[in-house]
Amino acid sequence: MTDHAANSDSHVADHDHDEHHGSSFKTYMLVFVILCVLTSASFLTYFDFWRENFSKHTGWAFMMAVSCSKAMLVILFFMHLKYEASWKYVLTIPAAFMSVFLVLMLIPDVGNRMERASEERRQHMAPQEMKPGEHDGDSSGGEHDPPH
Repeated sequence: MTDHAANSDSHVADHDHDEHHGSSFKTYMLVFVILCVLTSASFLTYFDFWRENFSKHTGWAFMMAVSCSKAMLVILFFMHLKYEASWKYVLTIPAAFMSVFLVLMLIPDVGNRMERASEERRQHMAPQEMKPGEHDGDSSGGEHDPPH
């Protein structure tokens, strides 16, 4: 085989490799546009229309879904994990289980933090949000006012 034939076979193999991975400029630009649209969608949750029509928790859930979608796109396309072998699951699935486990283990600690706080710490905490119609019995603002 001549050098020219070997070089053209190498060029065809490189081209097939790029097509297999889908790492074309068009793919990257499409992912970039999708990331821009998702960023705009999460930014729109700060406007009054969203706040008037949806609850705060719905906004948080929406922003988390958008953030996870953006992270997935970056990981799949820009970090090229979409085209990797099955070993990527060996790395990501245990990490995902561990992160869910840690979050679930911290929920009781965060939920009960006020019951175990010392008096000194309570004096320096930000005041808790009160529910409508609830009052602490002290019209002067309570124990959470900063010292003057």
